[in-house]
Amino acid sequence: MNQVSLLIMLFAALITPMLMARFKITFLPTAVVEIILGIVLGPSLLGLVHTTEILKQLSDIGVIILLFLSGMEIDFDLFKKPQDTPSPLAQKNAVQNSKWSPVILACLAYSTIIVISLVLAGLFKWANLFSDFWLAAILFATISLGIVIATLKENELLSKAFGQTVLLIAVLGEVVPMLGLTFYASVFGSSSKSLWLLLLIIVAAIFLLRRFKFFFNFFEQINKSTTQLDIRLAFFLIVAMVTVASSVGAENILGAFIAGIILKLLRPSESTKDKLDSIGYGFFIPIFFMMSGIGLNLRTLLSDPEALTLIPLFFLAYVIAKLAIYPILSLRFKSANAIAGTSLSTATITMVVAILQVAKNMHVINAHQSGAFLLAAILTCVFSPLIFSKAYRPEAEDLKKQTVHFIGANIFTVPVAQQLTQGWYDIQMYTDNEKNYRTYNSEIQIHLLENLNAEEMIKQGIFDTDILVVGHFRAQENYLLAKAAKAYGVERVIVRFEDRNILNKHEKELHDLGIEIYNTPEVNIAMLRGLIETPSTMLLLNDTTNTIFEVQVHNRKYTGLEIKNLPFIDKITISQIFRNHRLIRPVGTTQLELNDRLIFTGSKNDIEEIRHELGKMN
Repeated sequence: MNQVSLLIMLFAALITPMLMARFKITFLPTAVVEIILGIVLGPSLLGLVHTTEILKQLSDIGVIILLFLSGMEIDFDLFKKPQDTPSPLAQKNAVQNSKWSPVILACLAYSTIIVISLVLAGLFKWANLFSDFWLAAILFATISLGIVIATLKENELLSKAFGQTVLLIAVLGEVVPMLGLTFYASVFGSSSKSLWLLLLIIVAAIFLLRRFKFFFNFFEQINKSTTQLDIRLAFFLIVAMVTVASSVGAENILGAFIAGIILKLLRPSESTKDKLDSIGYGFFIPIFFMMSGIGLNLRTLLSDPEALTLIPLFFLAYVIAKLAIYPILSLRFKSANAIAGTSLSTATITMVVAILQVAKNMHVINAHQSGAFLLAAILTCVFSPLIFSKAYRPEAEDLKKQTVHFIGANIFTVPVAQQLTQGWYDIQMYTDNEKNYRTYNSEIQIHLLENLNAEEMIKQGIFDTDILVVGHFRAQENYLLAKAAKAYGVERVIVRFEDRNILNKHEKELHDLGIEIYNTPEVNIAMLRGLIETPSTMLLLNDTTNTIFEVQVHNRKYTGLEIKNLPFIDKITISQIFRNHRLIRPVGTTQLELNDRLIFTGSKNDIEEIRHELGKMN
């Protein structure tokens, strides 16, 4: 019976994503579908699977790994102030929003969630609907970080201010209830351990972090398929923190959650996270969610008038607890997006399932109440992503093109600027040469300056740009302007040097400053060499429809994806990938990793959209 039940569960876990893809069920999170599948397979409907000892053990491991991976999802860099001084352009664009940063908005929003959750819990206790005040408050304050991240990723919003704000609210919606559950279990549970011993978890976490961080890079260097040291370290952290948590009377899921945070702070590679996701979401976590559905007997639940009353009330409580997010998000974002962010924040399933499991182990909640909380949480996950997708509209700050300023209008810079204006760039050109101004102003808009003094250019906002191209012929002046622009804070400075003597004198200094250099003779030499060694080079360079491009992969939507499975692979040819300071020659099964630099060819008509897609900070 154990083996048959496990086989049915594994088969169900296998076909679920296939059926979701086949019937294009994208509006429901996978976790919700798996819980519903558990309800169908369990005693509620078909009765094919029953709770067995092995399934219970696998489910317990599943919730531990789920909370571990949830801890790894938290990006603490969002809470840090930037170490580098932001460019003046970034400062200027952020002036109107500086008062309402994502961190401030998220903290304000979650503070309102805590207050409203406490009020709602008090009302439920006063009305004799649910007597456990603290447990109700913890449940109402939860937010499903996994669903929020998945939705933001799908809409490519994780790098945007709006996405960061909603993500931080969700992070707090998982961390704070987790801490609240720990204190709740310590105070009201059967453990005789002292509450202050919970500090041992934090001490152990700090010890492990300091212990492993020093040689974690060494792990990465010697890691190979037959050792999988990164995975061994991950499971050591899980077992260590779960053991510490259990020893001090805390819940084991808190230990798993902190273990995920520790590994996140060690900054593991993308491949490590992919392997851990494969282990968790490929085997243990689906069993946990389906077992949650199997343990929910709808026949008895829906036949109980009390449960039928509680389900809509709990659903409303989940929603009402998050309503005050709307006016706070409206301080910075559009009203429609404030609605979208508020609706997405009402989604709650992961922590609810984990908290209910702890509550049932403590015998502080009955089956009908637990089922009502779970069904109400499932309903939030059905409606919140749908409302989000209907309501969200791009913010004005997200639609801005990349700004490129050219200093020098001549036969080399003007054609480049003309072509870039057709892409995702806002181009401005400046020159102090009146003759060139009259020659080229009819072809592209050019601003005539009296001189190219750095102080004057700062006053006129010429250095307020994402990319500055210093492209006229005067090498010494180019050198001074490039240094001044970099000191001002321009992110990318590209400077031209036709005088090799001046370049030789300053090349190392400019390279150390991060300034990019080019000169016509070397470009011509490289082109001629390429023509000799690769005869098709000139055909490609002269092709008006196809050319060579480079892009850095920032969009996590494509990391871990094999090249042959890229949705636009039929439009481009990837010749090389620059990864970890070395070039690799890709094949169809090569998987993309975050920060890969792709060198590829393709049609100019398609290329800007593809570069924009791969380069999105997601």
